[in-house]
Amino acid sequence: MNKHERWKEELNLLRSILEKTGLPVEIKWGAEVFTHQGANVVAYGGFNDFFALWFYQGVYLKDPLGVLINAQEGKTKALRQWRFRSIREVNEKQILAYVAEAVENTEKGLVWKPEKADTLSLPVELEARLNQDQGLSAAFDRLTPYKQREYVEFILEAKRDATRVARLEKITPLILAGTGLHDQYKKGRSNN
Repeated sequence: MNKHERWKEELNLLRSILEKTGLPVEIKWGAEVFTHQGANVVAYGGFNDFFALWFYQGVYLKDPLGVLINAQEGKTKALRQWRFRSIREVNEKQILAYVAEAVENTEKGLVWKPEKADTLSLPVELEARLNQDQGLSAAFDRLTPYKQREYVEFILEAKRDATRVARLEKITPLILAGTGLHDQYKKGRSNN
């Protein structure tokens, strides 16, 4: 399923190793995800400079080889990546051991629980727009707290004022439609 041509042989190798686990494969977010008891366990993919495995609850893996990294420090809580830059780095026995531990952790019920978020502080640009536009304010209030937070973070991540304003313009129709910032990427998810 992964369309990254640069790593075609490498991704085929990772897939063949993961298939040996006997775990069911589902398509989620446009990628093959190996699951156990309905829970996401491991997936694989190619990027510009590396190809990787990612373990959805990787934070609980012991990682005796010290290979797992948090790809987005400060954002990603449970997911961990194992990056490769060459096919020579792929060791089937090691990968299968990590997957076996991940499955065992799934059976133990080790799942990262999101922390309760503090009160949402709106960026001044968004707050001003919501105060000016009652329809937008009502639409924003109808969004789930998760979707509200997505929009707030999207604006706050911009360093320049002009970018923050441009982002606000971009998300206004999405808020009015009642959709989340990343809903377009979630359409391929299965209904588990």
